[in-house]
Formats: sequence, structure tokens, C-alpha cells
Amino acid sequence: MENLRFFFFALLLLVSPLLQVARSQSDSDAEVAGTVEEVSDLGIVGENAQDFGDENFSQALGVDVVCVFPKNSARLVNAGEETELLVGVRNDGELPITVVGIRASVHLPFDHKLLVQNLSAQGFNNATIPASAQATFPYIFAVSKYLQPGSFDLVGTIIFEIDQQPYQSTFYNGTIEVVESGGFLSTESVFLVTLGIALLVLFGLWLQSQIQNLSKKSKRAAKVEVGTGARDASVDEWLQGTALSQSHSQKSKKKK
Repeated sequence: MENLRFFFFALLLLVSPLLQVARSQSDSDAEVAGTVEEVSDLGIVGENAQDFGDENFSQALGVDVVCVFPKNSARLVNAGEETELLVGVRNDGELPITVVGIRASVHLPFDHKLLVQNLSAQGFNNATIPASAQATFPYIFAVSKYLQPGSFDLVGTIIFEIDQQPYQSTFYNGTIEVVESGGFLSTESVFLVTLGIALLVLFGLWLQSQIQNLSKKSKRAAKVEVGTGARDASVDEWLQGTALSQSHSQKSKKKK
């Protein structure tokens, strides 16, 4: 009975669901891929080329931004490896836009006040978008290789100037799934496989013990007690003189 309880307890641990919450994104991916155009004279300055600081700027009217994870619709981010996304900017205003750079950060999904990591800022040179035009800007980032796999929120912001006044727009504020780098088998996968094998072994041992107990019970039930040939002297004495005692005496004489 103790083995049975242990087996069911271990089975509950194995099948307990690991819930992961993901947020949906609009169909802006197709819009970016089909409509935006790259600025030919765009020059990437490099990481941390300009210190944007933590200062927040106001949003500008007439500027729309969207975000695409190329060939990565699941938004999987390998810890310690580079991930690329594209930011599409459309200028519906009357003045040109000068894109300064992109910055992003990783937060816990249930509270954005809890910062997990500030990602590298990406600066641009000669990134001007004329009025009634659009352009795409690449942003390559990498989360820490020590970051535990799971769901996190990525907040990405593009900073630009209009008439030498700084503005910003958030191009992505949603979930990314951080996974372990190094192939299909992760530490969690190895652990689950090992646990599954151990549970199968325990189930086999428990099943074998149950079969042995059933076989022992069936053997015990098949045994029949056979009485001894010895008679109680008081019974023989009570039967003397009766027809039964005479038949027994005749049978004994014939045997002799």
C-alpha cells in the first residue's frame, strides 16, 4: 500500500502542468514585411554608441511603429545568443524624422517595475525618414546566458528627433520565451525524461509485487485439508454394538 501511494504521488509530480502565459500580437508582421522600405543611407553606429539614459520622452503625432521577429513567430530567444528583430517606422507627419537609436529591457511579466536586464542600445547614423515615407531598422540583442528559461516581457523603444526635439515610441511591449541554448535537450528535458523512466521502473516493481501477492493467495486457496485416519477412542466406544461398528469390523477382517 505504501508503494502504491508513493507511485501516485510521483505521478502527480510528473504531470503537474507548467503553465506559461503568452500574449498575442496583432497582424502587424505582414504589414511591415509588405509596406515598409529601408533607408539606403542608413548607417549603424554600434552598441552603446550613444547613451540614451533612462530619460523618457513624449510621443509624436503622425509616427507609427511596428515590430517583426524575422522567421521567429514564436518569439523564442536563446539565452546568451543574439536575436534580431526589425522595427518599422512610418512618418505620416509633415517634417522629416531623424532616428537616433533603439533601446530595450527585459522585465518580469507580472510586474514591469521588476527589471531583469537592460539590453544594449543600438545607435544609427544618417537615419532620416522623410515625410510620408517609411523605413525599417534592425535591432540585435542578447539576453544573459544565465537567465533562467521562461516567459519574460520585452519592452522596446525607438528614439527619434523631429525638428531637433527628442521623442520616443514603444514598438514592442509583450512576451518573449527565453530558452536554453545548446540544442534540443535542456536540463529540464533531461530531468523530465529521467523522472519518467524512474516512474516506469517503480510501476513495474509495484505491478510485479501485486502479481506475486495474487499468486500466493491463489495457492493458499487451492490447498484442502485432509483428515487423519486416527479415531477418537470415545467415538469408537460409543459406536460399539451398532450396525456401523459391525460393518467396520467385517471390513477389517476381510483385509486381514
